[in-house]
Amino acid sequence: MPRHGKKYTAARQGVPQAPQAIEGAIRAVRGAAFAKFDETVELHMRLGVNPKHADQMVRGTVVLPHGTGKSKRVLVIAGGEKVKEAEAAGADYAGGNEMVKKIQEENWLEFEAVIATPDMMREVGKLGKVLGPRGLMPNPKTGSVTFDVAQAVREVKAGKVEFRVDKTAIIHVPLGKLSFADAQLVDNAKAMIHAILRAKPPTAKGKYMLSIYVASTMGPSVSVDPVAVEAAI
Repeated sequence: MPRHGKKYTAARQGVPQAPQAIEGAIRAVRGAAFAKFDETVELHMRLGVNPKHADQMVRGTVVLPHGTGKSKRVLVIAGGEKVKEAEAAGADYAGGNEMVKKIQEENWLEFEAVIATPDMMREVGKLGKVLGPRGLMPNPKTGSVTFDVAQAVREVKAGKVEFRVDKTAIIHVPLGKLSFADAQLVDNAKAMIHAILRAKPPTAKGKYMLSIYVASTMGPSVSVDPVAVEAAI
């Protein structure tokens, strides 16, 4: 069992044990925060799916109403006019094969999101072993493989978040910063949960949302009542 410091232990004692409505959970997370930096508020949801089965994978994207509080550095791999479109839309880096070679030869990874046009995916595919484990590989299902690079860039910059269930059937995602107003964090949480609900696989049987917790980066987690949340969305 990991040992926690005195501040965490004290904060944990002040957290309600019973599951809360999302509004109450956000307030409790704020009240329990003790770090001296602007922590990220995170949502952790355990689902009633078996990720070992391909037809029960849960993944998707959602543009949070109030963003995440962090602007991602975006790389666009495209050619011709699409490079100019990407740059005009706010891409931090844009280019073609030279970007693929830079990643391959220099292990360059100064970006947090990758968008590619479909015609470039043969080259981008060579980066699977580098981008895949980092969750950066472009995928049509998440809208990161598209000819509409300008729209894709704008969405990422506006706070588009990708969610994906892990091997233990849990989704971990950011909801924003503690410096956000409670109402903004609640809006973001509801948008995220609604997106996860919509992504429920047809093959998933029984209870879908098993548990939900919210927490700040350093603080203790607060249990959220899945039934109350689903009714409020």
